[in-house]
Amino acid sequence: MIGCHLCNKSIREISLLLNIPWSTVSGIITKQKQLGTRATQPQSERDQGMLKCTVRRSRQLSAESMAKDLQTSD
Repeated sequence: MIGCHLCNKSIREISLLLNIPWSTVSGIITKQKQLGTRATQPQSERDQGMLKCTVRRSRQLSAESMAKDLQTSD
């Protein structure tokens, strides 16, 4: 897909050629331009939710032990 884009094919042409929705093609090309990769990035909202859940679950723990728990959960 990126190769087609680098060969000056339009998003519509790539979409028709590969039988993939144009929105998917556009998203992947945009991500490639912005981040230099097609890999997904960590979701910060999910990380924040995990932190809130950990804090609620164990309010009696010290900050050090919570940090240790969060590091081992990755």
